[in-house]
Amino acid sequence: MTQYAIVTDVNRCVGCLACSVACKVVNGAPVGAFWNKTLRIGPTPREEGGNWPDIDMYFLTVSCQHCEHPSCVEVCPTEASHIAEDGTVQIDKSKCIGCQFCAMACPYNVRYLNEEERVVEKCTMCQQLTAQGGLPQCVTQCGGMARWFGDLNGDIRDFKGARGETLGNFCEDFTDDDVYTLPDMGNHPNGRFILRRMKWQGGEQ
Repeated sequence: MTQYAIVTDVNRCVGCLACSVACKVVNGAPVGAFWNKTLRIGPTPREEGGNWPDIDMYFLTVSCQHCEHPSCVEVCPTEASHIAEDGTVQIDKSKCIGCQFCAMACPYNVRYLNEEERVVEKCTMCQQLTAQGGLPQCVTQCGGMARWFGDLNGDIRDFKGARGETLGNFCEDFTDDDVYTLPDMGNHPNGRFILRRMKWQGGEQ
């Protein structure tokens, strides 16, 4: 089974928010709702008692992790939240009753109630684009070439970027020890984050 995912090269992210803005524009996310959030991690001293410039600081983009065992799907009473054939977690708005059980179950706080439509929304990984062979908008609009898209069943080094390059050919080399996920609460998040030479503070390795 296909398992689409996004890999973020954290060392390349400059915190410009282009991914967050592009996501809102293409998906029409309402005011106050961000399907893709950019968090600043740090500054953190590299050693106890350390001071500037011996600090680590990086930006972490957080959206739906399209988990392997999504808790949002498990608690949905109408099966509106479901796993699609491409491995992503999607919401059938025609079945959603706006109960927000899924939003409460999500460990990453990335689901939002659309107050006007009274349905829950979140990152769809731009399924309307990827189904036609395109890339998610956050990947296409990433000026720092930090966002990459592909199938986790293959090598993440083959993930595609905005200009058609592959992660492995374009980005600085990395090892398996440089690849992280957000905290795994038994849901097995599928998003991947590459961070070199700094302490990961976002959860599991």
